[in-house]
Order: sequence, then C-alpha cells, then structure tokens
Amino acid sequence: MREGNQENVESIIEKYPKKESAALPVMQLIQEENGNQLDAAGVEEAARALGMSKSRIYGIATYYTMFNTRPVGKYHLQVDTCVPGFLHGADEIVKHLEQTLGISVGETTADDLFTLSTVQDLASCATGPVIQVNDRYFENMTIEKTDELIEALRQGKEPDNDTSMTVVSECGILLNDRTQADCRTLDFYKRNGGYQALAKALSMQPADIVNEVKDAQIRGRGGAGFPAGAKWSFLPKDDPRPVYLICNADEGEPGTFKDRQIMEFNPHLVIEGIAISAYAIGAAQAFIYIRGEFTWIADILEAAIEAAKADGQLDHVDIIVHRGAGSYVCGEETALIESIEGKRGNPRSKPPFPANIGLYGCPTVVNNVETLASVPYIVRHGAETFKQIGIPNNYGPKIFGVSGHVNTPGVFEYPLGTPLKTILDAAGGVKGKMKGVIVGGLSVPILTAAEAEGLSLDYDSCQKAGTSLGSGGIIVVNDSVSIPELALRTIEFYHHESCGQCVPCREGSLVVESKLRALVEGRGTREDIDLVLQLCGTIRGLTLCPTGEAFSMPIQAMVTKFRPEFEALIQQ
Repeated sequence: MREGNQENVESIIEKYPKKESAALPVMQLIQEENGNQLDAAGVEEAARALGMSKSRIYGIATYYTMFNTRPVGKYHLQVDTCVPGFLHGADEIVKHLEQTLGISVGETTADDLFTLSTVQDLASCATGPVIQVNDRYFENMTIEKTDELIEALRQGKEPDNDTSMTVVSECGILLNDRTQADCRTLDFYKRNGGYQALAKALSMQPADIVNEVKDAQIRGRGGAGFPAGAKWSFLPKDDPRPVYLICNADEGEPGTFKDRQIMEFNPHLVIEGIAISAYAIGAAQAFIYIRGEFTWIADILEAAIEAAKADGQLDHVDIIVHRGAGSYVCGEETALIESIEGKRGNPRSKPPFPANIGLYGCPTVVNNVETLASVPYIVRHGAETFKQIGIPNNYGPKIFGVSGHVNTPGVFEYPLGTPLKTILDAAGGVKGKMKGVIVGGLSVPILTAAEAEGLSLDYDSCQKAGTSLGSGGIIVVNDSVSIPELALRTIEFYHHESCGQCVPCREGSLVVESKLRALVEGRGTREDIDLVLQLCGTIRGLTLCPTGEAFSMPIQAMVTKFRPEFEALIQQ
C-alpha cells in the first residue's frame, strides 16, 4: 500500500456492508493519487486492499471507461461529441484542439501535458459543447473559451466553469431558486418547508406511506414510467432479510440532465425523499448511485447528508453516495446492483426481480432521483393534491431538459401533459426550421415536425404518437442536420456503451454502425439500408436489458421516416 493510502482505503471499506462494494471507490482513489492512471501496480494495490484477485480488479478497470489503464497527460481533455454535443458544435472544438495542440484524438502531447479524447455524453446537454478536464467540467465552450482554457492550464490554473442556461419552474416543487447563494444548504431548505414531510412520515405507519404514494399514481421518472408505489408493494412481506433502497442517479441517457439539477442545487430534496421512502419500505441502508463524472455533485450530496445527520433527520437510515465509473448500462437497475456489489456492470436475467433478489441477494427497490424527489410533496400535501398537477394517469410535475436547436436550452419544470410547443417556447423557440424532435432521450423514436404538431408531453400521448416520454430529454433537430449523420452518432453511442454480454446487442450494434458509416461515407448500398432495418426489427426483445431496444427503435425510426436522405448518399 502506497504511503498515505492505507487509512483512506480502510475508511472507504468501512462504509459498506460488504467489502467488495468498495471496489470502485478504492480504485478511483488509487487512480487519483497515481497521476490519473490505474497501472499494474495500482491494480495490485487495489486487489490486496480489497482481498480480490488481480484479474477481477483488472476486469473491472477495463469495463468502466473512467479507469485509465494506460498513461494519460497531466490534463486529460475529453470532449463530449454525442448527439447533443454534436448539435451544439462539439466537432469544431475537437478540430480546433487538434490544431492547437498538434495531436489527434487519442494522442498525448510530447510534453505529457495534454491528452485529447472524445467521450460519449456527459449529461451536459444544454450547456454544450463541454470539455471535461480530468474530473472538472467546462461548459458552454467556444473556440475563444477553449483557447483561454488551454492557456490557463499551461500556467497551472483553471478558469471558472460557465454553467449558465435557462431554468423555468412553473410547479416550484423540484427545481428551487438556484440564484440564492445558500440554495444547497440545510437552513435554506428548512426555511422553505424542508423536512416537514419527513417529520409527518415518521409519525405515520410505513404501510400508510406506501398507500399514499400508490394513491398518488406517480409514474417512475427514470424512463419506463412504471408506478412507483406498485414497485414498492412488490417487496416480500415478513421477510427476515434486510431491505435496500437505491437512488438511481446514473443519468447516462443522451439528452437527459434533469437529475443533475436536483442533486446539484436542491440536494436535501432528494435526501428527504430517500429518508421517507426508506422508512416506508423498511430500509436501514440506502445508496445514491451517481454517475462517476459527477464528482462535485457527489461532494455536494455527501455534505448535505452530513448536515442532515447532524440535524437528526437520518437517525433511521444510512445513505452512501456511490460513484459509478463510466457505463451507460449501469443505468439499468440490475447492472447498477452488480456495480455496487463490486463487479462489472452486466445486467442480470429477470426474473428474479430486485424486489426479491436484489442487492446482496436481498429485497431491493431502485428509484430514479426525480421520482424520490417527488415523494416529500406527496407525503406533505397528500395524493389528491399531487393529482391536481398534470392530467389523468399522468400526474405530478416533470422536469424536461431541452437541448439541440433551440435559442435558450435549459431545464423546465411543468405539469405532465403540457404541450410540447409550450416547452419549446419557454426554451426560446426553435432555432431555424424544425426537422424532427426526440422527446424522451436519445433511445426513443424521433418524431418529424408534422408528427410533433400538437403533441402533449405525457406518457400516454407520446405512446399514441409512436414514441415515448422516456426521461423527458427533448432534443430538437433543425433542417441543417443530416439525419444519416445523426443516426451514425446515435449508434456510435450505443455500440460504445454495449456491455457485450448479449450477442444481438454487441454484434448488432457493430453491424448497424458499420453499415451507417458506409452510407455516410458514400460507400453504402440499398441493401445496407434494408439490412439496418432488418436488424433493428429483429434485435428488439432479444437482450437482457433495454439497450438493444434503445438503439434499434431510434435508428429504425430515423431510417424509415427519412429514408430518402439515406438513399441520396448511395453512389449511382
């Protein structure tokens, strides 16, 4: 063990119910203290500290994208070129960095100062282009700002991050007043009614809280829209095993950046939601599984948890903030559970479902950040008041993240059932002429401008329109964009993020990407278009997790609805 690491590693391990669960944070610590690299010595150090084999630690390190098993420069510049970044001009930033630094993507400068990489989705969709430097974000980047960043880094300095974007909260429930300097603090939260719902909940019977949430008919905000109260009720009764609650804060769906807003600026809201939910389902241990790139948000959450503990709010539950390490698939609940258990984040076969066999083989509930953040309002004001927001079968507030070709991208809290046009108007209107819109994150089918006309943003209306509300990540595409290029960027993301466990996803995404690349580069045929559609129609339903459907549905929609654009690329 390297000098100074032993005490830190032991304190990390002590937090967890099982030693193996400390694998990711221990490996992250070792990498951080070794110049942002987890080399062979670091792998051996982690294995020894955790009592795990070197091969298993190496297997974990090579699964998650944030572990660097090869050397990188002092400053690792990572530019998000996924679909929202692409629409906001990330490619120009990459080209400029290549020219400025004299290197190509994947290379390091001769002085070992800079390594340049492109990455897939940093949940900074409204504030792109974004460059991640080691573990810091620099958002709303321009060519001029990029030059200033490079010059500052050469001098050993880091400029401030520009996180500015539009924030509108019509409901005033999930998004707080972030213009107040103390908006993250316990005092601010309590001045505005914070923890009153928890006090009320602790005076109730747990079953009554579950019934209140069921009566509110809140649908899960992570993407699937499954009723949260029903999910809680699936837990086995009178079971001697411990129950675990996991807050899914991985937020890896391109176009989605809503959960980040709650955690970063209103952390006590999600903590109160976890505290109430844990009491309701009988969980003494809860986890917040937050995506690994959100290091500063993890710090905010940990500080808020400590403040809530000191205030006596968390006497009945322990909350661990657990950082992921770069894996889209870990947004799926069973892959997330595997990751917390100190494994590669491969999805499990279902059944059994987590409600019965979840974390450590025990009953487990996994809920999204936004879902849990809605619980305090339901408990404090009652299900009937909650159902006055929204429309039948689609109740409550919803945060919509808007990126792409709008004049003022940002986040917008409106009742479910709000017209798409209202949200787009709040985002300053469409920039140029709209060609299409993705309303639920990248994994849902695109709608043409005509199909989106008159659309209401709720689960049922979106389903009737042939798409899904998903996470509420709205990506607007104007007529300057090539849909074949958009499709290629889409499949590049999903092929990169496939865990490789299921052949239809692993090989299917590879073939679809190769065929779309051939078309975009002018080497494609009509048979390639037909094969893409055939594969997309076949892959759905054949994978352990939704990733197969997550790329087959949007690609199929793009090719079907805009086929003439694909055919125009074929050389006669």
